[in-house]
Amino acid sequence: MTRHPWNRRDWLKAAATGAGIVILGDSRSARSYHLNEKLNLAIIGAGGRGGGNLNAVASENIVALCDVNAQKAAGAFSRYPQAKHYRDYRRLWDDLEDQIDAAVVSTTNHSHAPATMMALRRGKHVYCEKPGAHSVLEARTVTRFAAKQQVATQLGTQMHATDNYRRIVECIRDGAIGQVRECHIWLRSGRGGLGDRPLETPPVPDWLDWDLWLGPAPYRPYHPIYANGHLWWDFGGGELGNIGCHYFDLPFWALQLDAPVSVEAEGPPPHWDSTPARLHLRYQFPARGDRPPITLTWTHGSQPSPIFAEHDFPSWAWSVFVGDRGMLLASYDRRLLWPEEDFADYQPPEPSIPSSIGHHAEWLAACKTGSATGCDFAYSGPITEAVLLGNVAYRSGTRIDWDAAEMKITNAAEANALLSREYRDGWTL
Repeated sequence: MTRHPWNRRDWLKAAATGAGIVILGDSRSARSYHLNEKLNLAIIGAGGRGGGNLNAVASENIVALCDVNAQKAAGAFSRYPQAKHYRDYRRLWDDLEDQIDAAVVSTTNHSHAPATMMALRRGKHVYCEKPGAHSVLEARTVTRFAAKQQVATQLGTQMHATDNYRRIVECIRDGAIGQVRECHIWLRSGRGGLGDRPLETPPVPDWLDWDLWLGPAPYRPYHPIYANGHLWWDFGGGELGNIGCHYFDLPFWALQLDAPVSVEAEGPPPHWDSTPARLHLRYQFPARGDRPPITLTWTHGSQPSPIFAEHDFPSWAWSVFVGDRGMLLASYDRRLLWPEEDFADYQPPEPSIPSSIGHHAEWLAACKTGSATGCDFAYSGPITEAVLLGNVAYRSGTRIDWDAAEMKITNAAEANALLSREYRDGWTL
């Protein structure tokens, strides 16, 4: 699969756009381990989703826990009293850099890349929750720097480790439905559309460090409505940014996709501050060798895309692969060839993709032995880029033509400003 290197011109261009990128050298490289040795881990974001990730790596030495929300992290803090407890991950690295082998990042989306890069610069292995970046430029930067550091990485798209995903990939590649030219995704959730930010400024709870929660984002007064950061552009990317990496993972894997060449969006008029409750995107991917071009669509909200409206698919299906001999319906844990009667005699291929040892276990093993992970940043980075490009197309109000190698929108120059963001003083990549 083609990857897109950055050259010196790209870095200068990023600096010129005010992206605030400062890439520093690593202070030490991650060392090798035996599989039965324990890693020293820093957990950055210990409550909420971070608590689930913490449970999944509890076999290792938990050296440090960091969270800006003492209420959410209370369980983790009490469970690991021997670990050092922090609110600011920058101070954590100041104090414990030489004591830590790897970091698990489970912050709000807008802090994913800065927290990840701080670990990567120090030569640490990183597991990061999806999407792993808040802007296209961040996604590319993290991908390239992780490759340079040669550390073990894994994005938190846990369903990649399931046997169901493996059987779907094998079925598609076996030609069960013929040449695939389309894939359609429908997330039925319609969260978003909150409109303008509230005018009320209630006091900040004593268990929350609001300034650190904002981190690199522009300052705004506290309000509890921001607890779901996904629904505000400064902190997340809407339902697309929240779920897109999970759902895009399957077609990217099965169809061996890389970068789209264009993206167009339909939805309500873009709001400057809050994300939409409904959205329809159409991505065009080029031919890959002898495989045809692909149209990939994303829809979220209660209004289905045409293919879901026109067929009586079971309600569990959120993805439809369309081939020239039929369709394959998919979800996290189910799959079905459609129409069912046309495939009554179909015999699936023998399983050929080995089962995963577990999504987190893959990463822990990779940290210790250099083995592969299923969703390292080299694989997952282009998925995150594609997801975030969908929001760029929507917010720009125009179809965008994408030159991935040059990292540039070629038909709408003003939309390039949406590829990056500025950081508050004290925060950077």
